[in-house]
Amino acid sequence: MKLARTRSTAATAVVVAALTLLTACNRDSAGSDSTGGDSPAIGIDLPRSDSDFWNSYAEYVQKDIKSEGINALPLSNSQNDVTKLVANVQVFQNTGAKAVVMAPQDTGAIASTLDTLASKKIPVVSVDTRPDKGDVYMVVRADNRAYGTKACEFLGKQLGGKGKVAELQGALDSINGRDRSEAFAECMKQKFPGIKVFELPTDWKGDVASAKLQSLLAQHPDLGGIYMQAGGVFLQPTLALLEQKGLLKPAGQPGHISIISNDGIPQEFDAIRKGQIDATVSQPADLYAKYALYYAKAAADGKTFKAGKTDHDSTIIAIPNGLEDQLPAPLVTKENVEDKSLWGNTVGQ
Repeated sequence: MKLARTRSTAATAVVVAALTLLTACNRDSAGSDSTGGDSPAIGIDLPRSDSDFWNSYAEYVQKDIKSEGINALPLSNSQNDVTKLVANVQVFQNTGAKAVVMAPQDTGAIASTLDTLASKKIPVVSVDTRPDKGDVYMVVRADNRAYGTKACEFLGKQLGGKGKVAELQGALDSINGRDRSEAFAECMKQKFPGIKVFELPTDWKGDVASAKLQSLLAQHPDLGGIYMQAGGVFLQPTLALLEQKGLLKPAGQPGHISIISNDGIPQEFDAIRKGQIDATVSQPADLYAKYALYYAKAAADGKTFKAGKTDHDSTIIAIPNGLEDQLPAPLVTKENVEDKSLWGNTVGQ
Protein backbone atom coordinates (compact mmCIF):
# COMPACT_ATOMS: atom_id res chain seq x y z
CA MET A 1 0.00 0.00 0.00
CA LYS A 2 2.83 2.34 0.83
CA LEU A 3 4.40 1.71 -2.59
CA ALA A 4 1.09 2.43 -4.32
CA ARG A 5 0.78 5.76 -2.53
CA THR A 6 4.34 6.66 -3.48
CA ARG A 7 3.64 5.95 -7.16
CA SER A 8 0.41 7.93 -7.01
CA THR A 9 2.21 10.89 -5.48
CA ALA A 10 4.96 10.70 -8.07
CA ALA A 11 2.44 10.51 -10.90
CA THR A 12 0.61 13.55 -9.59
CA ALA A 13 3.86 15.47 -9.38
CA VAL A 14 4.66 14.61 -12.99
CA VAL A 15 1.23 15.79 -14.20
CA VAL A 16 1.50 19.07 -12.29
CA ALA A 17 5.01 19.64 -13.61
CA ALA A 18 3.87 18.95 -17.17
CA LEU A 19 0.96 21.35 -16.86
CA THR A 20 3.25 24.00 -15.41
CA LEU A 21 5.74 23.57 -18.26
CA LEU A 22 2.99 23.69 -20.90
CA THR A 23 1.54 26.84 -19.43
CA ALA A 24 4.94 28.48 -19.10
CA CYS A 25 5.17 28.19 -22.88
CA ASN A 26 1.84 30.02 -23.16
CA ARG A 27 2.73 32.88 -20.82
CA ASP A 28 2.32 36.40 -22.11
CA SER A 29 5.85 37.72 -22.57
CA ALA A 30 5.03 41.09 -21.04
CA GLY A 31 4.26 39.51 -17.68
CA SER A 32 1.62 40.72 -15.27
CA ASP A 33 3.18 43.84 -13.72
CA SER A 34 1.29 42.91 -10.55
CA THR A 35 1.08 45.71 -7.98
CA GLY A 36 -1.57 44.24 -5.71
CA GLY A 37 0.59 43.36 -2.73
CA ASP A 38 -1.35 41.20 -0.29
CA SER A 39 -4.71 41.45 -2.11
CA PRO A 40 -6.23 38.20 -3.48
CA ALA A 41 -4.38 36.79 -6.47
CA ILE A 42 -6.16 36.93 -9.84
CA GLY A 43 -5.37 34.54 -12.71
CA ILE A 44 -5.86 36.11 -16.15
CA ASP A 45 -5.79 34.20 -19.43
CA LEU A 46 -5.66 36.16 -22.67
CA PRO A 47 -7.51 34.28 -25.43
CA ARG A 48 -5.36 34.91 -28.51
CA SER A 49 -2.78 37.23 -30.06
CA ASP A 50 -3.73 36.96 -33.75
CA SER A 51 -6.42 39.65 -33.55
CA ASP A 52 -5.97 43.41 -33.34
CA PHE A 53 -9.01 43.56 -31.06
CA TRP A 54 -7.64 41.07 -28.55
CA ASN A 55 -4.19 42.63 -28.67
CA SER A 56 -5.82 45.95 -27.74
CA TYR A 57 -7.70 44.22 -24.93
CA ALA A 58 -4.38 42.82 -23.65
CA GLU A 59 -2.91 46.34 -23.59
CA TYR A 60 -5.81 47.59 -21.50
CA VAL A 61 -5.55 44.63 -19.13
CA GLN A 62 -1.89 45.30 -18.41
CA LYS A 63 -2.54 49.03 -18.01
CA ASP A 64 -5.43 48.43 -15.60
CA ILE A 65 -3.46 45.89 -13.55
CA LYS A 66 -1.03 48.70 -12.80
CA SER A 67 -3.53 51.51 -12.29
CA GLU A 68 -5.94 49.47 -10.14
CA GLY A 69 -3.29 47.70 -8.08
CA ILE A 70 -4.45 44.22 -9.08
CA ASN A 71 -2.50 41.29 -7.64
CA ALA A 72 -2.28 39.44 -10.95
CA LEU A 73 -0.52 36.15 -11.40
CA PRO A 74 1.71 35.98 -14.52
CA LEU A 75 -0.58 36.37 -17.52
CA SER A 76 -1.13 33.40 -19.80
CA ASN A 77 -2.30 33.25 -23.42
CA SER A 78 -4.26 30.19 -24.53
CA GLN A 79 -3.87 31.05 -28.24
CA ASN A 80 -7.42 30.05 -29.20
CA ASP A 81 -6.78 26.51 -27.90
CA VAL A 82 -9.09 25.16 -25.20
CA THR A 83 -6.50 22.54 -24.19
CA LYS A 84 -4.03 25.30 -23.40
CA LEU A 85 -6.73 27.24 -21.56
CA VAL A 86 -7.47 24.23 -19.34
CA ALA A 87 -3.75 23.82 -18.59
CA ASN A 88 -3.34 27.53 -17.85
CA VAL A 89 -6.28 27.48 -15.45
CA GLN A 90 -4.81 24.43 -13.69
CA VAL A 91 -1.64 26.42 -13.04
CA PHE A 92 -3.72 29.33 -11.69
CA GLN A 93 -5.30 26.89 -9.24
CA ASN A 94 -1.91 25.53 -8.21
CA THR A 95 -0.46 29.02 -7.66
CA GLY A 96 -3.22 30.37 -5.43
CA ALA A 97 -5.68 32.20 -7.68
CA LYS A 98 -8.75 33.42 -5.80
CA ALA A 99 -10.54 34.35 -9.05
CA VAL A 100 -9.94 33.70 -12.76
CA VAL A 101 -10.53 35.90 -15.82
CA MET A 102 -10.82 34.08 -19.15
CA ALA A 103 -12.33 34.50 -22.61
CA PRO A 104 -13.01 30.95 -23.83
CA GLN A 105 -13.25 30.94 -27.61
CA ASP A 106 -14.91 27.51 -27.61
CA THR A 107 -17.80 28.17 -25.26
CA GLY A 108 -19.01 24.57 -25.25
CA ALA A 109 -15.75 22.87 -24.28
CA ILE A 110 -14.98 24.79 -21.09
CA ALA A 111 -17.85 23.44 -18.93
CA SER A 112 -15.85 20.80 -17.04
CA THR A 113 -13.14 23.34 -16.19
CA LEU A 114 -15.76 25.72 -14.85
CA ASP A 115 -17.22 22.89 -12.76
CA THR A 116 -13.79 22.18 -11.32
CA LEU A 117 -13.23 25.83 -10.43
CA ALA A 118 -16.67 26.01 -8.82
CA SER A 119 -15.85 22.96 -6.68
CA LYS A 120 -12.68 24.78 -5.54
CA LYS A 121 -14.74 27.94 -4.85
CA ILE A 122 -12.71 29.92 -7.41
CA PRO A 123 -15.09 32.36 -9.18
CA VAL A 124 -14.78 32.99 -12.91
CA VAL A 125 -15.25 36.15 -14.97
CA SER A 126 -15.74 35.39 -18.68
CA VAL A 127 -14.94 38.21 -21.11
CA ASP A 128 -16.79 38.73 -24.40
CA THR A 129 -17.92 35.10 -24.53
CA ARG A 130 -20.65 33.38 -22.50
CA PRO A 131 -19.89 29.73 -21.66
CA ASP A 132 -22.71 27.40 -22.68
CA LYS A 133 -22.60 25.54 -19.36
CA GLY A 134 -20.79 25.87 -16.05
CA ASP A 135 -21.10 28.48 -13.33
CA VAL A 136 -19.71 31.96 -13.93
CA TYR A 137 -19.56 34.82 -11.44
CA MET A 138 -20.00 37.39 -14.21
CA VAL A 139 -19.88 37.51 -17.99
CA VAL A 140 -18.55 40.85 -19.28
CA ARG A 141 -19.69 41.37 -22.85
CA ALA A 142 -21.93 43.45 -25.05
CA ASP A 143 -25.26 42.36 -26.54
CA ASN A 144 -23.99 40.35 -29.51
CA ARG A 145 -27.45 39.87 -30.97
CA ALA A 146 -27.59 43.65 -31.24
CA TYR A 147 -24.39 43.49 -33.32
CA GLY A 148 -26.10 41.31 -35.91
CA THR A 149 -29.25 43.43 -35.91
CA LYS A 150 -27.34 46.72 -36.27
CA ALA A 151 -25.30 45.27 -39.14
CA CYS A 152 -28.45 44.04 -40.89
CA GLU A 153 -30.28 47.33 -40.55
CA PHE A 154 -27.29 49.34 -41.74
CA LEU A 155 -26.62 47.17 -44.81
CA GLY A 156 -30.32 46.88 -45.60
CA LYS A 157 -30.65 50.65 -45.81
CA GLN A 158 -27.37 51.05 -47.71
CA LEU A 159 -28.54 48.60 -50.38
CA GLY A 160 -32.10 49.89 -50.49
CA GLY A 161 -33.43 46.48 -49.52
CA LYS A 162 -32.12 44.73 -52.65
CA GLY A 163 -28.98 42.91 -53.75
CA LYS A 164 -26.47 40.39 -52.41
CA VAL A 165 -24.56 40.37 -49.14
CA ALA A 166 -21.71 38.18 -47.90
CA GLU A 167 -21.65 37.44 -44.18
CA LEU A 168 -18.22 36.49 -42.81
CA GLN A 169 -19.39 34.53 -39.79
CA GLY A 170 -17.34 33.73 -36.72
CA ALA A 171 -17.16 30.28 -35.19
CA LEU A 172 -20.66 28.88 -34.81
CA ASP A 173 -19.58 26.84 -31.75
CA SER A 174 -19.11 30.22 -30.05
CA ILE A 175 -22.02 32.08 -28.46
CA ASN A 176 -20.83 35.28 -30.15
CA GLY A 177 -20.77 33.70 -33.60
CA ARG A 178 -24.20 32.22 -33.05
CA ASP A 179 -25.73 35.39 -31.60
CA ARG A 180 -24.48 37.62 -34.41
CA SER A 181 -25.39 35.13 -37.15
CA GLU A 182 -28.87 34.32 -35.84
CA ALA A 183 -29.79 37.98 -35.27
CA PHE A 184 -28.47 39.01 -38.69
CA ALA A 185 -30.44 36.24 -40.40
CA GLU A 186 -33.67 36.99 -38.51
CA CYS A 187 -33.44 40.71 -39.26
CA MET A 188 -32.72 40.18 -42.95
CA LYS A 189 -35.60 37.74 -43.31
CA GLN A 190 -38.07 40.04 -41.57
CA LYS A 191 -36.99 43.48 -42.79
CA PHE A 192 -35.11 42.96 -46.07
CA PRO A 193 -36.41 39.85 -47.85
CA GLY A 194 -35.15 41.26 -51.16
CA ILE A 195 -31.52 40.82 -50.08
CA LYS A 196 -29.80 37.49 -50.71
CA VAL A 197 -27.40 36.60 -47.87
CA PHE A 198 -24.45 34.25 -48.41
CA GLU A 199 -23.37 32.85 -45.04
CA LEU A 200 -19.63 32.05 -44.93
CA PRO A 201 -18.52 30.31 -41.69
CA THR A 202 -14.86 31.09 -40.94
CA ASP A 203 -14.07 29.89 -37.40
CA TRP A 204 -12.77 33.47 -36.79
CA LYS A 205 -9.91 32.87 -39.27
CA GLY A 206 -8.93 35.61 -41.69
CA ASP A 207 -7.42 33.31 -44.31
CA VAL A 208 -10.56 31.18 -44.38
CA ALA A 209 -12.71 34.31 -44.76
CA SER A 210 -10.57 35.57 -47.64
CA ALA A 211 -10.64 32.24 -49.49
CA LYS A 212 -14.41 31.88 -49.16
CA LEU A 213 -15.04 35.49 -50.16
CA GLN A 214 -12.82 35.06 -53.23
CA SER A 215 -14.84 32.03 -54.34
CA LEU A 216 -18.10 33.88 -53.77
CA LEU A 217 -16.97 36.90 -55.78
CA ALA A 218 -16.06 34.62 -58.69
CA GLN A 219 -19.66 33.38 -58.75
CA HIS A 220 -21.35 36.66 -57.80
CA PRO A 221 -19.30 39.64 -59.03
CA ASP A 222 -22.32 41.88 -58.35
CA LEU A 223 -21.98 41.46 -54.57
CA GLY A 224 -23.24 44.65 -52.94
CA GLY A 225 -22.39 44.30 -49.27
CA ILE A 226 -20.24 42.51 -46.70
CA TYR A 227 -20.83 41.95 -42.99
CA MET A 228 -17.59 41.11 -41.15
CA GLN A 229 -18.32 39.70 -37.72
CA ALA A 230 -14.79 40.46 -36.48
CA GLY A 231 -12.79 43.29 -37.99
CA GLY A 232 -9.78 42.32 -35.91
CA VAL A 233 -9.21 39.23 -38.05
CA PHE A 234 -11.24 39.94 -41.23
CA LEU A 235 -10.49 43.58 -42.10
CA GLN A 236 -6.98 43.32 -43.54
CA PRO A 237 -7.52 40.17 -45.68
CA THR A 238 -10.86 41.46 -46.94
CA LEU A 239 -9.51 44.85 -48.01
CA ALA A 240 -6.45 43.20 -49.57
CA LEU A 241 -8.65 40.86 -51.62
CA LEU A 242 -10.97 43.64 -52.80
CA GLU A 243 -8.01 45.80 -53.78
CA GLN A 244 -6.42 42.94 -55.68
CA LYS A 245 -9.63 42.48 -57.67
CA GLY A 246 -10.12 46.20 -58.29
CA LEU A 247 -13.26 46.23 -56.14
CA LEU A 248 -12.08 48.53 -53.35
CA LYS A 249 -14.05 51.57 -54.49
CA PRO A 250 -14.45 54.50 -52.05
CA ALA A 251 -17.86 55.06 -50.47
CA GLY A 252 -20.05 57.19 -52.71
CA GLN A 253 -18.45 55.99 -55.94
CA PRO A 254 -20.05 53.55 -58.40
CA GLY A 255 -19.13 49.94 -57.62
CA HIS A 256 -18.52 50.55 -53.92
CA ILE A 257 -19.24 47.46 -51.81
CA SER A 258 -20.90 48.52 -48.56
CA ILE A 259 -19.10 46.99 -45.59
CA ILE A 260 -19.95 46.93 -41.91
CA SER A 261 -17.78 45.29 -39.31
CA ASN A 262 -17.65 44.46 -35.60
CA ASP A 263 -14.85 45.38 -33.17
CA GLY A 264 -14.05 49.12 -33.27
CA ILE A 265 -10.28 48.81 -33.71
CA PRO A 266 -8.25 51.82 -34.93
CA GLN A 267 -7.69 50.13 -38.30
CA GLU A 268 -11.45 50.02 -38.89
CA PHE A 269 -11.74 53.70 -38.03
CA ASP A 270 -9.02 54.52 -40.56
CA ALA A 271 -10.84 52.44 -43.17
CA ILE A 272 -14.05 54.37 -42.45
CA ARG A 273 -12.20 57.68 -42.86
CA LYS A 274 -10.82 56.49 -46.22
CA GLY A 275 -14.24 55.30 -47.38
CA GLN A 276 -13.04 51.70 -47.66
CA ILE A 277 -15.68 50.46 -45.22
CA ASP A 278 -18.83 52.20 -44.09
CA ALA A 279 -19.32 51.33 -40.42
CA THR A 280 -18.41 49.17 -37.47
CA VAL A 281 -19.98 48.29 -34.14
CA SER A 282 -17.46 49.21 -31.46
CA GLN A 283 -16.86 46.40 -28.96
CA PRO A 284 -15.57 48.15 -25.83
CA ALA A 285 -12.14 46.54 -25.42
CA ASP A 286 -11.27 49.12 -22.76
CA LEU A 287 -14.40 48.41 -20.73
CA TYR A 288 -13.99 44.66 -21.17
CA ALA A 289 -10.60 44.90 -19.45
CA LYS A 290 -11.72 47.38 -16.80
CA TYR A 291 -14.79 45.49 -15.66
CA ALA A 292 -13.26 42.04 -16.01
CA LEU A 293 -10.68 43.06 -13.42
CA TYR A 294 -13.28 44.93 -11.36
CA TYR A 295 -15.56 41.89 -11.09
CA ALA A 296 -12.66 39.48 -10.54
CA LYS A 297 -11.44 41.53 -7.59
CA ALA A 298 -14.99 41.85 -6.25
CA ALA A 299 -15.46 38.08 -6.56
CA ALA A 300 -12.22 37.37 -4.73
CA ASP A 301 -13.35 39.77 -1.99
CA GLY A 302 -16.67 37.94 -1.62
CA LYS A 303 -18.93 40.66 -3.02
CA THR A 304 -22.16 39.85 -4.85
CA PHE A 305 -24.25 41.53 -7.57
CA LYS A 306 -27.79 41.24 -8.87
CA ALA A 307 -29.59 41.93 -12.14
CA GLY A 308 -30.46 45.53 -12.98
CA LYS A 309 -29.02 48.82 -14.19
CA THR A 310 -25.43 49.66 -13.28
CA ASP A 311 -23.65 52.94 -12.58
CA HIS A 312 -21.62 52.58 -15.81
CA ASP A 313 -24.37 52.76 -18.46
CA SER A 314 -24.97 49.04 -18.75
CA THR A 315 -27.43 46.41 -17.58
CA ILE A 316 -26.71 43.22 -15.66
CA ILE A 317 -28.98 40.39 -16.74
CA ALA A 318 -29.54 36.95 -15.26
CA ILE A 319 -28.36 34.04 -17.43
CA PRO A 320 -28.86 30.31 -16.73
CA ASN A 321 -25.36 29.91 -15.27
CA GLY A 322 -24.78 33.29 -13.59
CA LEU A 323 -24.93 37.00 -14.42
CA GLU A 324 -23.93 39.03 -17.47
CA ASP A 325 -23.03 42.72 -17.59
CA GLN A 326 -24.01 43.91 -21.05
CA LEU A 327 -21.80 46.89 -21.86
CA PRO A 328 -22.72 49.50 -24.50
CA ALA A 329 -21.42 49.02 -28.07
CA PRO A 330 -22.14 52.00 -30.36
CA LEU A 331 -22.42 52.04 -34.14
CA VAL A 332 -19.53 54.00 -35.69
CA THR A 333 -19.84 55.68 -39.11
CA LYS A 334 -18.15 58.62 -40.83
CA GLU A 335 -20.46 60.90 -38.81
CA ASN A 336 -18.98 59.95 -35.41
CA VAL A 337 -15.68 58.23 -36.21
CA GLU A 338 -13.68 61.11 -34.67
CA ASP A 339 -15.47 60.81 -31.30
CA LYS A 340 -12.71 60.83 -28.67
CA SER A 341 -14.78 58.74 -26.28
CA LEU A 342 -14.43 55.72 -28.60
CA TRP A 343 -11.66 53.43 -27.41
CA GLY A 344 -10.42 52.96 -30.96
CA ASN A 345 -9.36 56.62 -30.95
CA THR A 346 -7.45 56.39 -27.67
CA VAL A 347 -5.85 52.93 -27.50
CA GLY A 348 -2.11 53.09 -26.93
CA GLN A 349 -2.25 56.62 -25.53
